[in-house]
Amino acid sequence: MSAKKLLIKPASVLLLVSASFNLQASWWEQGVEAYKSYKQSQDSDSSSSTTSSAFSNSELQKAFKQALSIGSEEVVKRLSVLDAFNKDPQIHIDLPSSLQPVQSILEKYGQGALLDDVELKINRAAEQAAPKAKDLFIGAIQDLSFDDIQKIYQGSDDSATQYLKSKTADKLRSEFKPIIEQSLSEVGALKAYDRLIANYKSMPFVPDIHANLQQHVVDESINGLFYYLAKTEAEIRKDPMKQSTELLKKVFSSSKG
Repeated sequence: MSAKKLLIKPASVLLLVSASFNLQASWWEQGVEAYKSYKQSQDSDSSSSTTSSAFSNSELQKAFKQALSIGSEEVVKRLSVLDAFNKDPQIHIDLPSSLQPVQSILEKYGQGALLDDVELKINRAAEQAAPKAKDLFIGAIQDLSFDDIQKIYQGSDDSATQYLKSKTADKLRSEFKPIIEQSLSEVGALKAYDRLIANYKSMPFVPDIHANLQQHVVDESINGLFYYLAKTEAEIRKDPMKQSTELLKKVFSSSKG
């Protein structure tokens, strides 16, 4: 994609202002209309290059990146505080399903508190790891090309989230693994887990049990991040007031003039 200016004829600008803007259209829809105008300008004659433009395609690209950066930073901040995972039913990390036999037997013998202790601490580990996602998300957003933005504009309500997932999920797993391991140790989850398994194995006639607690917490932590990224993306698409920078106001916010 060339670095030409995003040329919008005065009539097109007036149409956007008087119709889309005043009808409270989402900033995302306005961006789509701006891109359509850009495409139309490519088919116009050379004299159109002297037409005054509302904003350049580089401004549109930068504004889009700002919107996604704001949204991703909000998500990381939200999930990095105490009880962000633990008390949120949408992303609370349960014990691995392979531990269900352990749960039923320990609860039968009045030792269910051991399970509760492990479950609390694995959620604490996820909360400690969440801040690491910020730099990865921002890096992926800054790497967005104008072609990427076109595809995301035309995609579903979570197309930007899916883009970030494709670019960061493997890196997140790699980055989260040592953090989760350290966090599980620091919050006492590994000791609590060992104690839980020891008590379980002391029971008569119990089957052998295997659970990769660390990998489970890594996967569920990442799932929680992308769950809220998708929700935030959908909100940003619908609500222009979510945008706060001057550039975003210039490119996407509604006009009262």
